[in-house]
Amino acid sequence: MIEEKLNKIKENIFDICSKSNRDPAQIKIIAVSKNFGIRHIQEALAAGQIDFGENRPQELDGKSKLINENICWHFIGNLQKNKVKYVVRTAEFIHSVNSLALAEEINKRAEKSEKIQKILVEINTSGEETKQGLSKDSEIDNIIYKISELKNLKLIGLMTMAPYTEDENKIRKSFIFLRMLKDKFVQNGVELKHLSMGMSSDYKIAIEEGATMIRIGSAIFGERDYTKSWREL
Repeated sequence: MIEEKLNKIKENIFDICSKSNRDPAQIKIIAVSKNFGIRHIQEALAAGQIDFGENRPQELDGKSKLINENICWHFIGNLQKNKVKYVVRTAEFIHSVNSLALAEEINKRAEKSEKIQKILVEINTSGEETKQGLSKDSEIDNIIYKISELKNLKLIGLMTMAPYTEDENKIRKSFIFLRMLKDKFVQNGVELKHLSMGMSSDYKIAIEEGATMIRIGSAIFGERDYTKSWREL
């Protein structure tokens, strides 16, 4: 079942890229395994999925200790400074860096681990107060340029979440904003490769607007059962 769903997403990516004059190889599917059990991850691994995203530091830490297969972990949830240690020792990518203080803590932990941590800066493109991410131009400019001074961080891109709405114009506007922001920094000499945007409900629009990383949960694994711990599933 998971293999069929992954194949369907890949078919959709191919079709969208064909229409948008993009290379499907540029699109990385991140299977968001939050609150799903080890068997779900192993089934996806067997289907050829490599990249997995987690929202909770300790859940990421716990799962990584139980899976021996080759896997690339992405941390995509809100991250508090006191939980950074769980994430740095496991995640290849941290998508949700939303303050300079957090970036500095990640850098400190990465230095102790003798690791160059790949990160993305989280931008609030919807204007919704419930969403994490930077929104003020001065804050965004400050963190982008300050990160270059942190020797154990590698800034690779920007991340956002579209507004919770069925209005496709608002969703598209959010993704366009992130793409234009990336283009602005690239023109000013900042090396940014990735746009992490798009989830199960809106990844098609995100790809049309330049996404290179799409974060897909329910479209791969189905609906989550929050009455049970991931260890029970």
